[in-house]
Amino acid sequence: MSKQQPDSGPHPRREPRFDLPLSLESLEQVFADCADFGKREVLLHGDASRSVTVCYIDGMTRTERLNDYVLRPLAQDAMLSSVPEGRIFELLEQGALYAQDAKRETELDSVALALVNGSCALFLPGRMDALVIPVATEEKRSVGEPENEPSLKGARDSFVESVRTNTSLVRRRLRAPELHVREFIVGRQSLTPVDLVWLDGIADPDVVAQLAEGLDRLDIDGVEAAGNLEEYLTPAASTPFPLLASTQRPDRFCQGLLEGRVGLLADGIPLGWLAPGTIDQFFKTGQDRAYHWMAASALMLIRYLCTALTLLLPGLYIALVTYHPEAIPVKLALSIVSAKQEVPFSTIFEVLIMLLSFEVIQEAGLRLPGPIGTTVSILGGLVVGNAAVEARIVSPAVLIAVAIAGVAGYTQPSQDFGNALRLWRFLLAILASFGGLFGLGLGIAALLFHLARLETFGVPYLAPFTTGPGSSQSHPSLLRLPLPWIKKRDGAARAWNRRNQR
Repeated sequence: MSKQQPDSGPHPRREPRFDLPLSLESLEQVFADCADFGKREVLLHGDASRSVTVCYIDGMTRTERLNDYVLRPLAQDAMLSSVPEGRIFELLEQGALYAQDAKRETELDSVALALVNGSCALFLPGRMDALVIPVATEEKRSVGEPENEPSLKGARDSFVESVRTNTSLVRRRLRAPELHVREFIVGRQSLTPVDLVWLDGIADPDVVAQLAEGLDRLDIDGVEAAGNLEEYLTPAASTPFPLLASTQRPDRFCQGLLEGRVGLLADGIPLGWLAPGTIDQFFKTGQDRAYHWMAASALMLIRYLCTALTLLLPGLYIALVTYHPEAIPVKLALSIVSAKQEVPFSTIFEVLIMLLSFEVIQEAGLRLPGPIGTTVSILGGLVVGNAAVEARIVSPAVLIAVAIAGVAGYTQPSQDFGNALRLWRFLLAILASFGGLFGLGLGIAALLFHLARLETFGVPYLAPFTTGPGSSQSHPSLLRLPLPWIKKRDGAARAWNRRNQR
């Protein structure tokens, strides 16, 4: 039985990964148990005395490129058979092959990683180096419409899993040479490319430096989910509210860059992140600048109102019915009392059981396939709601209050921010059950205190409603002003160039 490594201690790291000299035999040893590892020996222009061995990973390379740009020139170019044997490698490196790049490698680690990334490696007999040529496949999901952020009046493309496709979508909208893209490799095992994107001269260089330092410091096995970046780059353990704004839409991502924010794009994740993430970003949509400013302002006010409803309505109902019935109009109070006479449970139990039922139905609808999930959500809402009222488990007023609070939460553009509101909705309802309006007021004060003490990369989370040291006040975000009136960049990002138009 092999001796197990202890769980305590530092994260083990192997540098180099393969402590072997670079050779064809060593590379075959690295990929000994890999069915997709392939190699092909090619005679230079049919000369049996001169050969090159080409190694590749099947599925990571594009067959047409490997055949036409590498194997065909090696087998048919007469020049390769006429030059001295010592100059063949040099000639291949300088451009004898139809490739945009050819790099000489002397370490086994570099060649192995290049093969995994879609390159092929050329080995000449007797040499301790290899020539690496990129012939990667471009198979990926095509650019489609954003599913979580539908576009009614605007661009209909969305980010995909390929980071290079995503950067091209950004550059097609922001063609300025000042757009900088710096790449980091994150994850010991996943080796995921993560791109830091910003507009030089507009973005705050301190935010760029903090994100770059955080990515350099990130030492984990892999980046396979959005949380691997969000929770490691921000103090996410101290708050349920998102501190990085995420989007599927390249136009909204580019708008954030124009505001002076810094973007993140990770290979394999069809999202873009924007930092610093302030609270006003989570109430905006990509359509706000497409609609007339009056309609956009009205819709934005509705979102803020719905946020207050989804947070406060269940707790307010509990407080008024349980502790302050005199604050309810007489006719409404009599209706609530008559409906509640045959209900054996307390008001707090009614509200909590309906809130939990609502969350269960929503979670089931998200996890099931599309058509089934929609059916389950509709049937679950009808059956649970009607059956609970008819069985006198809950009163109709509780069902109405919880339903309004739940539907109001769906107006929130950011699902991450909406999830945080759902957690606080439960907490406020529990506080209202203990202290009435006083308990509800304490909960609201605690929520405002929690939000006020949050910072994201040195910027107050409640910006632009508040400002921190060194931050200039931007225009208020409760309304979407006419675009010609917006002379300064939105948000509280401390951009070098605050003015965005004449």
